[in-house]
Amino acid sequence: MTGLEWPLAVFLLVNLLAALVRAARGPTMADRMLAALLFGTTGVGVLLLLGAAGVGAWAPTTLLDTALVLALLAAIAGVAFARRAWGKAES
Repeated sequence: MTGLEWPLAVFLLVNLLAALVRAARGPTMADRMLAALLFGTTGVGVLLLLGAAGVGAWAPTTLLDTALVLALLAAIAGVAFARRAWGKAES
């Protein structure tokens, strides 16, 4: 490992705090959904970095599996929001 995993993970966590502020103050539901998608992608990045850093003996495989589940949930949430938003626009 290069030792760069921990600083990058901290940077991404600070990015998550900025997304939390955007989600709380977002003027529209689309802004809030984009913040939620940012949570998903940034969370996957943090989990992958921590898995690569080898946190604990059991953690790398568990963190990678959790990152995969989080990526799938973020994708499903984005598709569900788009279908609901476009469904209202067509009606």
